[in-house]
Amino acid sequence: MSGMGRVTRRGLAAVVTIAMAVGVLATGTPVGAGASTRCHNAACTLGGAVRALVLAPGGPPGVIVVVQRGKVVSTVSAGVAEAGTSRPIGLDDHMRLASVSKAFSGAAALALVSSGRLSLADTVGRRLPGLPGAWRSITLAELLNHTSGIPDFSQQPAFQQDLIEHLLDPPAPYGLLRSVLKEPLRFTPGSRYEYSNSDNIVVGLMIEAATGRSYEDELASTVFGPLGLHRTGLPRNQFLPSPEVHGYAVDPPAPPDDVTNLFAAGWTWASGGVTSTPADANRFIRAYASGATVTAAVHRAQFRFVPGDSEPPGPGTNAAGLGIFRYSTRCGTVYGHTGNTAGYTQFIAASADGRRSVVVSVNAQITPKTDAALFTRLRALYVTGVCAALS
Repeated sequence: MSGMGRVTRRGLAAVVTIAMAVGVLATGTPVGAGASTRCHNAACTLGGAVRALVLAPGGPPGVIVVVQRGKVVSTVSAGVAEAGTSRPIGLDDHMRLASVSKAFSGAAALALVSSGRLSLADTVGRRLPGLPGAWRSITLAELLNHTSGIPDFSQQPAFQQDLIEHLLDPPAPYGLLRSVLKEPLRFTPGSRYEYSNSDNIVVGLMIEAATGRSYEDELASTVFGPLGLHRTGLPRNQFLPSPEVHGYAVDPPAPPDDVTNLFAAGWTWASGGVTSTPADANRFIRAYASGATVTAAVHRAQFRFVPGDSEPPGPGTNAAGLGIFRYSTRCGTVYGHTGNTAGYTQFIAASADGRRSVVVSVNAQITPKTDAALFTRLRALYVTGVCAALS
């Protein structure tokens, strides 16, 4: 979950074998092993940046970057999906999307707004009267763009202790908010931006209240099904479907620690529990950024932005819309989301028309707090990926 402190365990004996997987970009120029040391285009630059991240001190065991321009899909990967093997991360390998899951709760909520079953002006008090009175006036729109003022449950010591003691036994979704129910709001709703994992838990609960169905069922019927995301789901347990990308805690000089199944996805639910593949994540963001599941009016409302970084920050200058972020870079502007959790870091983005996209998936948690230098390198890779998509 973005914003959650790293949770690790030790005991992995195998040392990661770093192997370069050769990718071919749209130009037909191979990148990776055997590529020219002098780069003349975005394809070569991207391949070098991917390989450099894996080989950097404290670098992740594996990285995959998916770039799509029109109908042409290109992949570049380095390293491995699982320590002790030579298997690179593949397009159909399952992984944890972490806070990219918030884009999925945005997609489900905005689809319901488009169909008239929810409104952006709907309030917590109307849909969820059992939640604190101080939250009553908070709107769905304020939850989706993180201007609600609700404290982040994942930052509360009581929640963190509960998580550590019951890693595989998550509470029901309401229970995730237990540690913040008596906390004051951080600020007057709508007055400023502050990223909070609590926001999307409340969004998921509002979806359930509006439809009378589980959030998981609503995701399947309004997002996964219509967009053809056949390898995407929201489990409550700790398991990933096979084949999976193993996630690692990297803390040299100790060997990387496999944290793939460290805690159950129910601990993050609508805020960070979605599992998917690089191919499905790419398919999703192309549709989501272009407004494929919403009306034109709702899409315009979604694309009204306020200053605010995603968590962790994405490339360039960040701004927050409704369940989506705008990333303004030197090569142009894309729209998407980032995410990180134990073992995984993600970035997905697409142009406004959905025709050009980039997905960066890493099987280690890299944040400004855990390794500032490595995160700077990763963020530069995000920009390189955006440039490859837009150039």
